[in-house]
Amino acid sequence: MHQHRKINCIELPCRDMAATKAFFSKVFGWGFVDHGPEYMAITDAGIDGGYYQSEHLALTQHGSALVVLYSSELEQTLADVKAAGGQILQAIFNFPGGRRFHFTDPSGNEYAVWSEQ
Repeated sequence: MHQHRKINCIELPCRDMAATKAFFSKVFGWGFVDHGPEYMAITDAGIDGGYYQSEHLALTQHGSALVVLYSSELEQTLADVKAAGGQILQAIFNFPGGRRFHFTDPSGNEYAVWSEQ
């Protein structure tokens, strides 16, 4: 259900649609719906979103917002990200409220994964 004046959708640039789809399907169990060759919607990710074909990157060092994912098994998720070809930007570290790590997907976009423990 859409909520009035609430964040509804996040869209991110994507250099390699097939690799991005395979990565997030494998590591996070997301689904995708293709809308032509230059856009795919994300399903089962906790929020609506999509990827659009672009050579740009979403990196915090460029001033981009950071998409933060949750995991109840942080070490296993880090291992899964690495095994699927993600690049670890910051190993697991403590922050107020828990622990997290940062990684890039196959297209080079930055994400974080956090856990309370």
